[in-house]
Amino acid sequence: MKEQVHDAARRAGLAATVLATLPRSAKDAALQSAADALVAATDAVLAANAQDVEIARGDGTPEHVIDRLALDPARVAAVAQGLRDVAALPDPVGEIVRGSTLPNGLRMQQIRVPIGVIAMIYEGRPNVTADAAGICLKSGNAVLLRGSSSASHSNAAIIAVMRDAIASAGVPADAIQIIAADDRSSAQHLMQARGLVDLVIPRGGAGLIEAVVEQSTVPVIETGVGNCHVYVDADADLDMALAIVLNSKTDRTSVCNAAESLLVHKAVADVFVPRVVAALHDAGVKVHGDATFVAADPQVLAATDDDYATEFLALEISAAVVESLDDAVAHIRRFSSHHTEAIVTSSLSAAQAFAVGVDAAAVMVNASTRFTDGAELGFGAEIGISTQKLHARGPMGLPEMTTTTYVVTGSGHTR
Repeated sequence: MKEQVHDAARRAGLAATVLATLPRSAKDAALQSAADALVAATDAVLAANAQDVEIARGDGTPEHVIDRLALDPARVAAVAQGLRDVAALPDPVGEIVRGSTLPNGLRMQQIRVPIGVIAMIYEGRPNVTADAAGICLKSGNAVLLRGSSSASHSNAAIIAVMRDAIASAGVPADAIQIIAADDRSSAQHLMQARGLVDLVIPRGGAGLIEAVVEQSTVPVIETGVGNCHVYVDADADLDMALAIVLNSKTDRTSVCNAAESLLVHKAVADVFVPRVVAALHDAGVKVHGDATFVAADPQVLAATDDDYATEFLALEISAAVVESLDDAVAHIRRFSSHHTEAIVTSSLSAAQAFAVGVDAAAVMVNASTRFTDGAELGFGAEIGISTQKLHARGPMGLPEMTTTTYVVTGSGHTR
């Protein structure tokens, strides 16, 4: 298996050298071709996905995981549209990040260039397969995709369609490759292919991410779990707050930008807590709350520290009343995964203090946590949401998949 993985990486390296020189028009044509091909192959993709879903259900897989795995015609169409959206975006390759003419006459430019060969190790969610392939291709990178065995049929079908499509558009098929998931060692060989792979991006649960970060000898951009909070401030519009809490929690529970915890300022707790508990229960959400929340409704379960630290990925939420904005920030800093934190407030100073204090990749002010998403923020598809602090943080689109080269031009200068 090691040699198979390394052979794939070598082929990806050759494809990356071609991709790095392609004009935007060639890459965009390949992405458009791949989008059209996926729509045309919807029935075949759904048939492959149905095999994965059937196997998952037979294995007793939780429904929130199956929700991430399952495709339908609308989701396939959305995947294709994501590729078209990426094609419509500016090409980051060749962008001048900064430049100047030095006092000695040298002209310096820092220019965006592709990273090279990117490996994605991820779980479920076959839409990630197409998103990652599209973003890497547009940014001039070859990609090695190692999904989970639970989505192996779906991933294989999607990549087969995309490889044929980009090849017909004149782009090397090996710019997009699947690494077999039936052998667990393939991920290990991929993350240790230093010199053949330039970057590894893990995307999935905490266990997967931790394993890649700890075991990889290839540089890693860490995407994190989403223990996201909504804080309802003393100056909040409570109708707005209720709508934001419900959307953040219930719009789609199985994703990393769903809210997992609710904090309410004590100044509005008497009015807001009973309202929000009733609304959450009506929406089928199980609430784990502090004493104030428990007193508001006998259905509320007493919350523990483990509840406040949990990414439920289900119709469950932890909740607490806080004495002040500072206490809310302190609670979030203790339990946050540094993904997305939201504040509902009419106070500009409170919003600013919250944004500075919570140390998150994304902060939402009077908006749902569900907006931490590359497509929603205008990036087209995203390759993941980084919760680290180096190079890329937050939703990662095209610019985050590039590095830079300094080009210094002289006229016979010597030092």
